[in-house]
Amino acid sequence: MSKNWASTLKLPKSTFPPRPLAHNRERYIKQCADEFYEWQSQNRPSDGTYLLHDGPPYANGELHAGHALNKILKDIILRVKVQQGRRVNYVPGWDCHGLPIELKAVDAAEGRKMSPGAIRKAARRLASKTVLKQMKSFRTYAVMADWDRRWTTMDKEYEVEQLRLFQRMASSGLIYRKYKPVYWSPSSGTALAEAELEYNEDHVSRAAYVRFPIAGDISCLPGMPESTKLYALIWTTTPWTLPANRAIAVRNDLDYHVVQMGKDAILVADGCLERLSKMLFGEAESPEILCTVKGNQLTSLKYRNPLQGIDSLPRHLIHADFVTADSGSGLVHCAPGHGFDDYLACSALGISGIAPVDNDGRFTEEAFPDAPERLKGLSVLENGGAAVLDILGGDVLNVHEYRHKYPYDWRTKQPIIIRATAQWFADVGSIKEQALTALEEVQFVPETGKNRLEAFVKGRSEWCISRQRAWGVPIPALYNTQGEAAINDEVINHIISVIGERGMDAWWNDDPHDPAWVPASLGDPAQYTRGADTMDVWFDSGSSWAQIDRQADLYLEGSDQHRGWFQSSLLTRVAAKVGQNPTSSTTTLGLSPFKTLITHGFTLDKAGKKMSKSLGNIISADQVMDGSLLPPLKVKKKGGDGKPVADALGPDALRLWVAGSDYTRDIVLGEPVLMSIHQSLIKYRTIIKMLTGSMHDSARTSSLTALDHIALVQLKTVMAEVATHYENHEFNKAISAINHWIVNDLSAFYLEALKDRLYCADGGGILEPIFMGFLRMLAPITPVLVTEAWDHRPAWLQQDSSVLHPLKQLYSSPLIESSRLTFDEAEIHEAVPIIRSTHDAIKAAAEEARGNKWLGSMLQSSVVLKVENPAAFEVLHKYKDELDAIFVVSSVEINVEVPGDVEWKVVKEFEFGTAVALPPRQCKCPRCWRYVAESEDKLCGRCESVVGEGVD
Repeated sequence: MSKNWASTLKLPKSTFPPRPLAHNRERYIKQCADEFYEWQSQNRPSDGTYLLHDGPPYANGELHAGHALNKILKDIILRVKVQQGRRVNYVPGWDCHGLPIELKAVDAAEGRKMSPGAIRKAARRLASKTVLKQMKSFRTYAVMADWDRRWTTMDKEYEVEQLRLFQRMASSGLIYRKYKPVYWSPSSGTALAEAELEYNEDHVSRAAYVRFPIAGDISCLPGMPESTKLYALIWTTTPWTLPANRAIAVRNDLDYHVVQMGKDAILVADGCLERLSKMLFGEAESPEILCTVKGNQLTSLKYRNPLQGIDSLPRHLIHADFVTADSGSGLVHCAPGHGFDDYLACSALGISGIAPVDNDGRFTEEAFPDAPERLKGLSVLENGGAAVLDILGGDVLNVHEYRHKYPYDWRTKQPIIIRATAQWFADVGSIKEQALTALEEVQFVPETGKNRLEAFVKGRSEWCISRQRAWGVPIPALYNTQGEAAINDEVINHIISVIGERGMDAWWNDDPHDPAWVPASLGDPAQYTRGADTMDVWFDSGSSWAQIDRQADLYLEGSDQHRGWFQSSLLTRVAAKVGQNPTSSTTTLGLSPFKTLITHGFTLDKAGKKMSKSLGNIISADQVMDGSLLPPLKVKKKGGDGKPVADALGPDALRLWVAGSDYTRDIVLGEPVLMSIHQSLIKYRTIIKMLTGSMHDSARTSSLTALDHIALVQLKTVMAEVATHYENHEFNKAISAINHWIVNDLSAFYLEALKDRLYCADGGGILEPIFMGFLRMLAPITPVLVTEAWDHRPAWLQQDSSVLHPLKQLYSSPLIESSRLTFDEAEIHEAVPIIRSTHDAIKAAAEEARGNKWLGSMLQSSVVLKVENPAAFEVLHKYKDELDAIFVVSSVEINVEVPGDVEWKVVKEFEFGTAVALPPRQCKCPRCWRYVAESEDKLCGRCESVVGEGVD
């Protein structure tokens, strides 16, 4: 008679839901982020606190997936440190000054009419709102931090500390003001640093070949007819700079030809003549060379620039090392007010430069003194160059389009110019060696980051730190009526004291001649006014290290910050520290602001394209969390409103995407990647549901089998591997190790083998240690999932107050009492490969039998093992009483005769012998389904002892 045995089984019972419930998300995030950060700050030791210093995000817009990548990487590292027993310190910051915020707060055209005070008020309002909005979003990622102590670069205390840092650098002679060419953005109306540029590889310029008449004595040129008029031929891609021309450069060791051109002659370098012949002389005509001289013979010549007026003095031909014959004519037009190389070459000879261009990139009246109206007001980047060439008329021999790499303002995406203005600079050349030495003590992840940062430091000698904007920290300088700056300790101290009384805005809002800002030592305050320049925002954020009392353990930002925040932080700290103690060793620990520097790549769409607003491919973190990028769930229940239901897995999906990616490179985010992430999360949830529903308190005292010991060894091994990857910041490798363990060791091996004991026998096993170990491994990556799992732990575990929340447990603390271990761990380690190899062979045999429809379940088979390898035989024989349970078959025999009269047989060879799968020899137990009963419908001996007789 058939009986119902289901009620006698210990089937899983769990309240853990298959998908996270949206109404619980906020509570779980609060527990695993805000409350957990507070807990660790009180319960982890204060000595050895791990300090992560935040690279401040810019407070001017919505967050995107790249922001999430950054914040979550930081959070993972901090959680790993807490697991290791350390207290962590993480105070988030925001970069709040600068042009983008100013432009977003006020319309560009309207801003020209507004007072600096009004602009600052609008910018502060925008930045303040954005900080709160971004912070709210960051917290939805389950990022733990000391949010209440957040800092911004517009905080009064921060700004004053920044002024003090500037003061220390000025006192050390590292700050100076100079009239020299700088990158200038007409679209932004301010000077820019190299770090604020991006380069357009396809910029098209209107290039021209222009001749200038040689004036005066040309006796240095042998054989020149006295009646021939000689010209110097130059090539320029920026004709608008010709009004600022102050010299023509040649190279001393190059050969130059005097070439007949009609009634006149031109100077051309030997290496350029063949290239220019077709353009200058046409196809048929071959140029006539009148004479050839070395470049050093030309430096006695002078020429006139028609653009500089009829009364202008002749200009010199000079030598310059940068001249080559690779392009142009071999003679280079030099405008020291519009070129860095030109400035250096001319300055060495006492030749000063001019830049007749205003802040908006338009010509001033000095551009063409003879007829100022012809150029004044024209944009040099638009029609100014063409107007210059029109004035030169017949002296323009050729005009053509030239495609080349050109610098653009990275904020406005518009081309910039090089323009000489009076700016403030930091001398970084004199501290370059100390900065490079400081990097020798830094750990870089990836290691290539060191070369990148070193390259930026090596390539920089000056840093233009002044900007012509209202929204920022002022350069604390007072100017007399001659335009000379007063900037010393006394002046800066006095300015800081007034700011302390009146606030930073008073610098702009007070009357320009307010005497309160002028220290008595300067004399008549009426002779001084406050400057209008502000500091570069990289100086702002680069000063942030001054807010903390020691060297940070970690800086972590995107790879673009090698030329930005990483570099500015390093240079300002080295400048301040070396300035305080010039005789100190350059290898003093702490000269660098960071001990470890980690950089991550950028986010790409599924096609591998960089995300940008212009392409419309930006993905927000919210889209990842709410599941809107994936196909909706298939709703099984009837009824409802028929609307699709998004597969929203919350911040765990976002965090697992971050952790599972190789962040040292650019990271792809799109539907295919997210599908894989979701599959992993669903697998985790399935495992957790099984564990929470199957753990029994009786298992704490039950005996451990060989299978349990194998599972413990496998758990210990994977946890050690994951710990190593966490320590090395290789989170994607940690995730791979976890997933491999779940699929190969936990699901396909231990849990499959344990089900019979778990459901039909004593309910023993090591599910609780596995549950704890699994959650510890997941804790840094998916803390919301871990908190949710803990919330659904069995009632008996909830009542055990001695067990800490997995987030609070030390990663290395024991998972099981050592007194319960009855097998030697080393022997288990040696046995595992043999057992797993045998297991795989038996499974393969069963799969073949299943394909032939000889069996359904593996329990419908018995196995004979033929093992000749002595070591393998010893292992398998040692555990022979458990092999049927380990391999999930009804019986296992070793080295016995294989029956010949069987319905079916499958033979599989493996590394240590042969596995033969056969039909079972006994009958199916109706309760446990093993084929170990003496007759049909009769319980096996084990089940009888468990349930007794008379069960309905």
